[in-house]
Order: sequence, then C-alpha cells, then structure tokens
Amino acid sequence: MAARATAAEAWELFDGLPTVRVDEITTGRWRGDEVGTGHPWDGLLVETGWYGKQFDSADSVQPLLFTGPDNEIFAVDPRRVPLFLAGKVPVRALRPVRGALGALRPLLRTRTPRARLRELEFRGKSSAAMIYDHLPIIDVFRRVDADTLLGVMDMRGLNEPYFFVLYRDR
Repeated sequence: MAARATAAEAWELFDGLPTVRVDEITTGRWRGDEVGTGHPWDGLLVETGWYGKQFDSADSVQPLLFTGPDNEIFAVDPRRVPLFLAGKVPVRALRPVRGALGALRPLLRTRTPRARLRELEFRGKSSAAMIYDHLPIIDVFRRVDADTLLGVMDMRGLNEPYFFVLYRDR
C-alpha cells in the first residue's frame, strides 16, 4: 500500500475496496500507520508514538494504543489527547511527546474500553466502523486483505479525510 496519495486517490482506493464485518476484525491488536495525503494531521500520530488499535469484541475496543520509550504498548484514553493541537502545531514540535510517554503514561493510560465496533453505512457500503465513546469520531474500515485494513477517520469539524492503515499483529 502506498504511504502517500492525494485525498482523491485515497478515496478512490477506499471506495473500491470490499467491506469488512465486525467479527472479522475483533481478534486483538492491530498496528497502525498513516496514509500521507497532505492532511493537517499527517505525521501527528506516528511522531507521538501511536501504535494502533485493540479490538477484543464489538463492545470492547481500545481506539488508541501508544508505545512508550521502553517499547511498552498501552491504551490511551482519547479524551486525554489534545486533539485541538492537531494541525495547529508543527509535527516536529510534538516529537518530544514520544520521549515523555513513559512519564505521561499514568495520566494517559486507560484499561476501560473507549470505543465499540458496529456495522455502518458509509459512502454507499455497510462495513465495520469504530465509534469512539466520548468524542465525535467514527473510524470506518475497508478490507485490503485478511490482515490489512484501510481506515478513514470521520470526525465532526474535520473537513478533510484522515486515512490510515491497520495491520493485524500475528
């Protein structure tokens, strides 16, 4: 999968991919990466230590996993992430956050699921979608292959699409 694309190219790929059912992805941890489309958030999650997502069941999802400087993967409560800074602060200014994740872990960590999975119609197809519990965000997924998903973040107030890829941990 290309690491860079225009938003139009990413939409074309997304719309052409098959759907995925909730029960096909509720199998544990998925490593994430972004598709650079020129979105204001490009680089933000990756630079700050984003690892991916954890799907344990339709009602038990951790939408944000991060890796600390010690390589420990832990779930972060999305309400504790300052999303309002996205696109307003240069990505390079956020690089120190990754190094500080070890110290910030107790403040950011959650053990409570913070999202759920449901089938959702989006752009004419019904597919698995992750709905955040406390934020106006829905991540919609399409299947690239059995172990790869293309996702798009649908967030109230976000005018441009943010695309990402998830790879099933094996």
